[in-house]
Amino acid sequence: MTTLPIALIQTRTPARPEAALAHVAPLIREAAAGGAKLILTPEATNFLIQDRAARDRVLETQDGDGVVLGLRDLARGLGVWLLIGSAIVRSGRAGDDRAANRSLLIDDRGGVVASYDKLHVYDVDLPTGERWRESASIRPGDAAVVADTPWGRLGLSICYDLRFPQLHRALARAGAAMIAVPAAFTVPTGEAHWETLLRARAIETGCYVLAPAQAGLHEDGRRTWGRSTVVSPWGEVVAKLDHDEPGVLFATLDLEAVTRARDAVPQLTHDREFAPPANLPT
Repeated sequence: MTTLPIALIQTRTPARPEAALAHVAPLIREAAAGGAKLILTPEATNFLIQDRAARDRVLETQDGDGVVLGLRDLARGLGVWLLIGSAIVRSGRAGDDRAANRSLLIDDRGGVVASYDKLHVYDVDLPTGERWRESASIRPGDAAVVADTPWGRLGLSICYDLRFPQLHRALARAGAAMIAVPAAFTVPTGEAHWETLLRARAIETGCYVLAPAQAGLHEDGRRTWGRSTVVSPWGEVVAKLDHDEPGVLFATLDLEAVTRARDAVPQLTHDREFAPPANLPT
């Protein structure tokens, strides 16, 4: 049996990067001390700031971000693989001052082995009156990413990407056995949709879905849902933090379960081309 001990880090990330690193680092050390070999943090691990001007004052490049650098050093020191669920960093795109919302996979030597910029930005008007326009400050990415790890391939996604099954199916078809969904879900959408969507993506792909989350009331005034969750390839919730407090969620993945689920329902081999509906709206 091929098994992998993992840990998801649930955070309530502060607005200042220095405080964010001080917040997340002890949780990562706790995860490593508990035997986790792959550790995942949530979306926006380096800071959570709604105000654009305040955000721009602390925004750095990936190579200059203190939280990213600190977590690379920590992964090397602990000898673990670490997914920084995302860091908000300068995109590096000429003529576009929006940031990138970027996942970074760090190996046990502290090297960045893969990066992924969030494809789908969160532009919504919720029934509660909450209005979000992530596209105003985040430049969306343009490529899906699957990364090699010592235990199998890991597909990368971030938060709102969870609502787009075609992305996760593409990751699975590219060989992913695990899909990461680091998130900062709003409370109304988290309560209504979080677990249902996580289980659906696992069932559709035959992958483990690993979803570390932001949690609780943040310094910038937003509330996030928490409930970090691990779902098996058969759609079972195998581990969950049933609250919105910071913490560590441990799980052991049986990676042979991916093969068993896909052998039972070989849906990834059953795709068919089809014509779209003839009566598309104009």
